[in-house]
Amino acid sequence: MTRPTAPGTPVRVADLDRDDPAQGFVILDVREQDEWDAGHAPGAVHIPMGELPARVDDLPEGDLLVVCRSGGRSARSVAWLNHTGYDAYNLEGGMKDWQAAGLPLTADGGAHPTIL
Repeated sequence: MTRPTAPGTPVRVADLDRDDPAQGFVILDVREQDEWDAGHAPGAVHIPMGELPARVDDLPEGDLLVVCRSGGRSARSVAWLNHTGYDAYNLEGGMKDWQAAGLPLTADGGAHPTIL
């Protein structure tokens, strides 16, 4: 994948490398706790969208690839993060497209990962 140069530029799941889908991004998952627990990208950071303003200090350094279930919450989160001074990019299609593309998933507690 050619990395986008402008923060806020959407990233398509189809453009991700199957062997290294994060490609140097920090994956930020903004879904709710039950969604996260059911299945998420390995190595992702979880901060629900509603908690972002209060937990901005918990954000890791680096370019953020923001994901949710289908792309709506992550798009709103990206707009807020970019306005706040972070370099953030929205994953179009979210974790639904991630799963459909066969990219790796993990779940808490050893359960079979799924996207709610």
